[in-house]
Amino acid sequence: MKPARIAVAGIAVAAGVGAMLMFGKTPQVPVPVIQAAPAIETDDVMVAARDLSMGDVITDADIAFQAWPRGSTSAAAIRKTDSPNIVEDIKGSVARANFLSGEPLRRDKLVKGPNAGFLSAILPSGARAVAINIDSRGSTSAGGFILPNDHVDIIHTYRDAEASKAAGADVYGSEVILTNVRVLAIGPNIQEKNGEKVVTGETATLELDSRQSQVITLAQRVGQLSLVLRSMLDANQGAEVAKNNDDDSDLTIIRYGIAAQAAKH
Repeated sequence: MKPARIAVAGIAVAAGVGAMLMFGKTPQVPVPVIQAAPAIETDDVMVAARDLSMGDVITDADIAFQAWPRGSTSAAAIRKTDSPNIVEDIKGSVARANFLSGEPLRRDKLVKGPNAGFLSAILPSGARAVAINIDSRGSTSAGGFILPNDHVDIIHTYRDAEASKAAGADVYGSEVILTNVRVLAIGPNIQEKNGEKVVTGETATLELDSRQSQVITLAQRVGQLSLVLRSMLDANQGAEVAKNNDDDSDLTIIRYGIAAQAAKH
């Protein structure tokens, strides 16, 4: 074979091999680069180690710390970095609200110091705590099932001296004088009744404003007060003095031990 033909054949073979390598090679898929997520900055936040009730005094056993994402809690939250003695600073404080286990404690919901008495700690600014007499057997307090932080209406039952004189028999009237009042405390003892917690005692302490305090103090002097339990859904409504329509009020006339209703004129 002539040298020229040999050279041409060699070039053709080389070109064929190059084409095979070019078109037969599987393209390489780039390997994705996995970037590590940036570390989340956290704060050790003081939380309730158990369910806390309003008025509880904070102890070591009530406090724990949990890591929370930085910036996810309010400025009132208590952080371990706030003070080297933060646990000692918080111990002995009185809870002004209920806390669930694991819920961050808040400085504005705790009070400590000489003014950390139970009632003064849970009273809002400007409110008064007023105690009234109730029947310890529960006849004037929904059977004893009214508990602190419940809301009630106050019914005033009284003897109408003028109507009694005119009728020649005892005449009694009743009216709602306050509505949606928050109960701060009832008596000193908590007992179990049919598996339910009930509070027994002869006094109920209520959260009132100045005018409401005057109304209920006067009413207690001239009659009997009863508590009527309201739904928990009414808790966000404010307490107020009831607006009674005297024309719609009824009187009860008791003659020889028999009660009868009579319209009040």
